[in-house]
Amino acid sequence: MSATLFRRCLFTLVAVFLAAPLIVIAGVSVNGQRTLVFPPVGFSTRWYGDIFADAAWRSALTASVTVATLAAALAVAVAFPLSWFLWRRHAPWARVFQILGTAPFVLPPVITALGFLTFWTSVGAYGQPWTVVIAHGIFFVTLPLVTLSLGFASIDRALVEAASTMGADDRTILRTIVLPLIRPYLISGFAFAFVLSLNEYIVAYMAVGFTLETLPIKIFNSLRYGYTPTMAAVSILFVAVAALIFGLIARFGDLPKLLGAWSSRN
Repeated sequence: MSATLFRRCLFTLVAVFLAAPLIVIAGVSVNGQRTLVFPPVGFSTRWYGDIFADAAWRSALTASVTVATLAAALAVAVAFPLSWFLWRRHAPWARVFQILGTAPFVLPPVITALGFLTFWTSVGAYGQPWTVVIAHGIFFVTLPLVTLSLGFASIDRALVEAASTMGADDRTILRTIVLPLIRPYLISGFAFAFVLSLNEYIVAYMAVGFTLETLPIKIFNSLRYGYTPTMAAVSILFVAVAALIFGLIARFGDLPKLLGAWSSRN
């Protein structure tokens, strides 16, 4: 067996191994019976319809999308001025803020979640819906911080110096030069934070408990009352949304560069 054929077989086996759980879940999501069995018995797509038709699942979907949108917007709102400051200022102490920005995502999620639980309980805000937005915004601020830092690093400083020479102030430079150049990184940072917030369970549960049911919390709550293919359908929906968003980023943006790769000329 040639080395090329061996590598292809190896990669194929790895791909099948990684895709196997998704294949099983996809099969369960179209089960004709109200059970989690694989291979599916019969065929039905009504479990996907239940996500939107059933009031409880629809409410959880709305809550998840709302929380993910607001949390991603908050993460970008925090990451943007921080990455701008780090790009404009070269003081060694400024890197402390970058470390603080990446710390929530670097720590194990359970530790971060326990920290949020302790904080919200101490201030008497535990269980309030807005706490999960703030918690997710802080937890996922690392993603837009990284993408925006890459975006700022890709800007030719000669453009900024030329604009300053022509009399442009920082606000004008930001509006006319910086924002157009980093827009793809801004969008990708928002998209990454949105997708992960949509799927996150531990921090959300520690922040609001069962007072606000997002889709991940709804899935775990449903496990107490029985297993239905709707849970598998929600999982496939998560995967489809993530694939769609990342596919759009790859289609209309430079995905390798957004993930940190540099072109050969750099």
